[in-house]
Amino acid sequence: MSDLAIRPVTAADHLAWLNLWRAYQLFYQTEIPEAVTQVTWQRMLDDAEPMHAALAWRDGVAIGMVHYIYHRSCWTIENSCYLQDLLVDASVRGGGVGRRLIEFVYATAKTAGCAKVHWLTHETNSTAIGLYRNIAEQPGFIQFRKPL
Repeated sequence: MSDLAIRPVTAADHLAWLNLWRAYQLFYQTEIPEAVTQVTWQRMLDDAEPMHAALAWRDGVAIGMVHYIYHRSCWTIENSCYLQDLLVDASVRGGGVGRRLIEFVYATAKTAGCAKVHWLTHETNSTAIGLYRNIAEQPGFIQFRKPL
């Protein structure tokens, strides 16, 4: 996997990111409004925002993406890092790209002084859950939410 490069997105990466972002939505059978997608992209490019994104590249092709957000916590003085979205192109899943993207977030969050990285996945995403159980703790919390 030495030919894999992971780096934060730049403005020039928009189309590569957008293709993966659309694939992510398709995977989770959801449609995010275009206006939200545009604002999200701009936020990820703004150094003043706590939102970040990185792409995994192989041979000049983006094959994976990750979004992560730094935020305050009532449980620590340091920020936490929420790994919000992770996608690896279906053609290369199972080859270690997802693990490398998560490890990239771990390293980036540690450098930024975060106390932890945390994330959610759907209970039916068994392939991802298998990976996550090997690289993180599963503390047993159940998510609740109310759309407003």
